Amino acid sequence: MLRVLLLTLSVIAITYAELCKPDAQNAFKVRLSIKTALGENAYAWDANEEYLFKAMVAFAMRRYSSKSTTQISNVLLCNVTDRVSFWFVVTDPSKNVTTVPGSEVEAAIRMNRNRINSAFLLSDKTLQFLKITSTLSPPVEPSTPAWLIVFGVVLCLIVAGIVFLIVAGIKKHKKKNKESTERENLEEKCEVTVTVENGIPCETLDLKAGHINGVFAADAERFTSL
Repeated sequence: MLRVLLLTLSVIAITYAELCKPDAQNAFKVRLSIKTALGENAYAWDANEEYLFKAMVAFAMRRYSSKSTTQISNVLLCNVTDRVSFWFVVTDPSKNVTTVPGSEVEAAIRMNRNRINSAFLLSDKTLQFLKITSTLSPPVEPSTPAWLIVFGVVLCLIVAGIVFLIVAGIKKHKKKNKESTERENLEEKCEVTVTVENGIPCETLDLKAGHINGVFAADAERFTSL
């Protein structure tokens, strides 16, 4: 009986060794940077931490699928190094000699990545599942509703248009007044100018009301009397 038990355990150990090894089918490598993340508060990676990791993976599998009956014993770790890296696989609870498809394990890990990180006080950068992409941060929702932003932009455009029309009207009015003033000044300059011809001062004709040159008027009276 003892021999049978030992033989069974040996077969199971060999089977598990074949299931969990580097680059095996459905196997994942994990690398932890505890010292980098926690500094002086870093904890040692030991059997208790390995147990916690197995428990978190089993939890992730159960939470991912309500039909899953994954136990801690179904999570196998191998090739553990002092720099805290290892490989793991999840065996099928119903058969225990085959592994759960890697796609299911990856989906479960991604779904519960934050919970796993929190359990070890690490982050995606210090607890790396090398074949599993980091979880994406949830999209940041703007504090201001989109419709309010659009409304504000439209309102600003309307106000800018009104201001432009007002400024353009004021400039046009000023320009018109300036031209009118210049025209009046020019006409005033042309009203009365005195010129000297042959030593006799002569006044030009007033363009608006008319003006009689006194020199010619005196000559006319003199010639009339003759």
